[in-house]
Amino acid sequence: MSTTGLRPVSDLPRATPLGDIAGVVSAAREAATSGRTRSRAWRVSTLRQLRELVVAHEDALLDALAADLSKPRFEAWAAEIGFILTDIDHTLANLDRWMAPERVPTPVTFQPGSSHIVREPLGVACVIAPWNYPVQLLLVPMVAAIAAGNAVVGKPSELAPHAADVVEAIVRGLDDPAVGVVLGGVAETTELLTHRFDHILYTGNGRVARVVMRAAAEHLTPVTLELGGKSPAIVTASADLEVASRRLAWGKFLNAGQTCIAPDYVLVERSVHDRLVDELRARVREFYGADPRTSPDLARIVNDAHFHRLEKLLHAGTVAVGGDTDADTRYIAPTVLTDVTRDDPAMAEEIFGPVLPVIAVDSLDEAIAFVNADDKPLALYTFSGDDTDHERVIAATSSGGVCVNGTIMHISNPHLPFGGVGESGMGAYHGRAGFDTFSHRRSVHERSTRLDPSLLYPPYSASKLRLVRRGLTLPDPRDLWARGVGRLRRRNG
Repeated sequence: MSTTGLRPVSDLPRATPLGDIAGVVSAAREAATSGRTRSRAWRVSTLRQLRELVVAHEDALLDALAADLSKPRFEAWAAEIGFILTDIDHTLANLDRWMAPERVPTPVTFQPGSSHIVREPLGVACVIAPWNYPVQLLLVPMVAAIAAGNAVVGKPSELAPHAADVVEAIVRGLDDPAVGVVLGGVAETTELLTHRFDHILYTGNGRVARVVMRAAAEHLTPVTLELGGKSPAIVTASADLEVASRRLAWGKFLNAGQTCIAPDYVLVERSVHDRLVDELRARVREFYGADPRTSPDLARIVNDAHFHRLEKLLHAGTVAVGGDTDADTRYIAPTVLTDVTRDDPAMAEEIFGPVLPVIAVDSLDEAIAFVNADDKPLALYTFSGDDTDHERVIAATSSGGVCVNGTIMHISNPHLPFGGVGESGMGAYHGRAGFDTFSHRRSVHERSTRLDPSLLYPPYSASKLRLVRRGLTLPDPRDLWARGVGRLRRRNG
């Protein structure tokens, strides 16, 4: 792809001056404090304008992603631009419903009265994005923050400088201090985090997440952390191996494996181990040809440091597929490793590259035990022809999300919260979950003044206590109904 329309890296505005960052944050704070970001009109107008700007900058974004990561045009559009547009459309379609007060029951003992929940903006949000999906992972959380009525400051990754440059132009096109952006690296991020925000969403690794949490703690700021981990795939003997291999290869080698929910390794029942490896070999050839380095559909590693880290992982086990590298172009072939043990470097950390260990196990129970011996992953994938196998895995393990007989796709459903658990993160976003993340659920109880019984007021008496005991322990009709429905569900399996 031609990238001649992009500015050279040396000419890019690599960093916001440290002295200017306070101004970006204070402008966002002033916008939030004024109350103008709370209105439906501002939210809808800003989201529509943002959508128009993304569409207007589509070619520039595609060129930037090609320059930074050699992303194929298809992957760049589908996983970045298309993802953002779909998210904005879904948000606009549902915004009125999300903003509406949520009526909740009021117990009989609190009548006459009514109760509801109002979702109100938190104030000013901060979104810190990584380099692997530098546009989507910045703008989708910002969409959620705007939809919830917040001002927001975004921080794109300095490791994808062309994408950061285009994103900065998109935000600048909004011409609204309620939505700001800060460019730069560690120094600029450190300065940004000294300021008070009302919510911080960070996507990246656990080491930096701890830095973000420490900075947030200074202001008692809540955080959402989207991290990663070693997301396993389990393949049983009853699985359709051709389908499983296709979906594993796609999920793993998408963006050259630089995806936080890419299958990190495969646990396969021993009886079909060799067949699965053969199928994976066939899929790599089917997807990328006899020489994947010539394929226009395979991205490259983001920088030299990550390239050399990944290259070292190839020395453990047996290279069954791929294994070729080229330091000049940061190319690593789609690679399948066998004969890998838990003690090998490839199993010591999240791989985050196009290297897939395939490990034989003797049973599903062994696979489950293997998964549970590690930290809770961001995603878990199961392939089997038996639904009870999927149910067993889901019941016996913990992960941020699960995809049955597939990979990656659960992240694209806006009705599913996306987030981690334990070391893979905390909190969630996407769709309604993102709106709720950047909202305060404010409880409201309304009382009538027509009746004002003296039961709760001093002076207290034994008779009042007896009435209160009876009233507060009286089963609420709605609870009785819920209990009955629960019994029916258990009885019907």
